[in-house]
Amino acid sequence: MSENTLRIVIADDEPIIRLDLKQMLQECGYDVVGEAGDGVKALELARALSPDVIILDIKMPEMDGIDAAKILFDEKIAPVLLLTAYSQLDLVNRAKDAGVYSYLVKPFKQTDLMPQIEVAVARWDAFMKIEEQANELEDKLETRKSVDRAKGILMDQYGLKEQEAFRRIQVQSMNTRKSMREIAEAIIIAHNV
Repeated sequence: MSENTLRIVIADDEPIIRLDLKQMLQECGYDVVGEAGDGVKALELARALSPDVIILDIKMPEMDGIDAAKILFDEKIAPVLLLTAYSQLDLVNRAKDAGVYSYLVKPFKQTDLMPQIEVAVARWDAFMKIEEQANELEDKLETRKSVDRAKGILMDQYGLKEQEAFRRIQVQSMNTRKSMREIAEAIIIAHNV
């Protein structure tokens, strides 16, 4: 199990199932930080509490677990595990499309929960690292595009060589304590005015 106690939000419209689930999770060493009886309340709790894992039933009032899971995935709040009595292919496909990390069919045992939770958290962490790397690469690419455009503008306007144009952007960046991208975008805007 994880070194730190994982914080979990659970949602099921059946209070007795929520109680059993909470007890199982606590016996596994997890901290149940929130409980809900419908998808809307589960979504509100997840946004407010930022849990490590969210466990949802599919069939709930207000909003079903799959619709809630899709929103939670899109907002990158936490991985979602679905616990449900339904194993129809259409529900499984909807769950896959919603970004659900695990799908357990009721009745399940306590020993089924821990591996599903731990694997879901590990996959979520890997996904978030990849997402972060992709964002950093996209930012670097946009910076490079802006700097290249700005260099071209400086080269055309002042007859500079590429290295000299780059050096001017770099020096201005250091002098103003602004990123090279900000300086490059300012040069582009000034040129387009």
